[in-house]
Amino acid sequence: MIRISNLYKDWKEFSLKDINLEIKQGEYFVILGPTGAGKTLLLETIAGFHIPDRGDVWIEGQDVTYLAPERRRVGFIYQDYSLFPHFTVEENIEFGLKLKKSASPVANRERTEQIIDWLGISHLAHRYPSTLSGGEQQKVAIARAIAVEPSLLLLDEPLAALDRRTRDYLREELKRVKEDLGITMVHVTHDQTEAMVLADRVAVMMNGRIMQIGTPFEIFNKPLDEAIADFVGVENILSGTVRDNKSGVVEIELDTGASIFAVSSYSEGKVKAFIRPEDIILSVSREESSARNSLKGIIEGVDDMGPLTRVRMDNSIVALITKQSRERLGLRIGAEIYVSFKATSVHVVR
Repeated sequence: MIRISNLYKDWKEFSLKDINLEIKQGEYFVILGPTGAGKTLLLETIAGFHIPDRGDVWIEGQDVTYLAPERRRVGFIYQDYSLFPHFTVEENIEFGLKLKKSASPVANRERTEQIIDWLGISHLAHRYPSTLSGGEQQKVAIARAIAVEPSLLLLDEPLAALDRRTRDYLREELKRVKEDLGITMVHVTHDQTEAMVLADRVAVMMNGRIMQIGTPFEIFNKPLDEAIADFVGVENILSGTVRDNKSGVVEIELDTGASIFAVSSYSEGKVKAFIRPEDIILSVSREESSARNSLKGIIEGVDDMGPLTRVRMDNSIVALITKQSRERLGLRIGAEIYVSFKATSVHVVR
């Protein structure tokens, strides 16, 4: 559906560097990265708002590198909705259809009513954007974008300005748009939950470069390097040296002096071991866990994070556990605790 080859664009203070991407037909593709990574600039380059200094952009088998945005059959949804304040909801949705001039006014009106009914916003049709909530405005923006039947829908941080409940609701609506209409969607965000919930595949972007592409599981559980691991919330990033490899299970002597086991093909050398905090099991005695790895530690911090509790130990391990587990274990700062995790939960990189 989309092929980007060796794309480079310099804005003096920032540049997109050698971007190579292939996005499949009907895929929900998320570009994930921190603020300032270049995600929006890449999205706008796909849309045709910027012409690359070198490289090319193909959409549906056509080289669109120098094609005007309005000729690319691309819908664009912004974080700030960008609705016309002097148009009603119905007029906003119909606006793109009128610009296309490819159908009669009657057909445009029928298409508008169809989209309004499908998204369940008929009760908003004659209201103006200033009278709508953020979630309602974003739903209208989605309706306006899909009304013109784009082959590709680009979304620039579409849920960032919304409260958590509205974000959860609109995530489900975006999944429905993709599943029911079969539109290829490219969504940029810094929100990891959005990437996990929505994406078929994810590209991690940092400093104008694509750092890793994979399924949500691969990105969040098998990051390629320490910078990606840190960004996607691995938290437990341990340095050590491989001492032994028996049938694909390696023993790693950590710089702290302790040893852990991991599934890896490495047989020697310095490595980094990544363990997600939610894969850590806490217990008051070593015998309570059957996991291959078990380390003793002293609790240094217990932080409430809503439904979860973040526990920090003096052995550089961080765990995320439920409130129920916290109460059962009676956790307190200064107490001795055992940290356990499976060998398969450890991802090892050079």
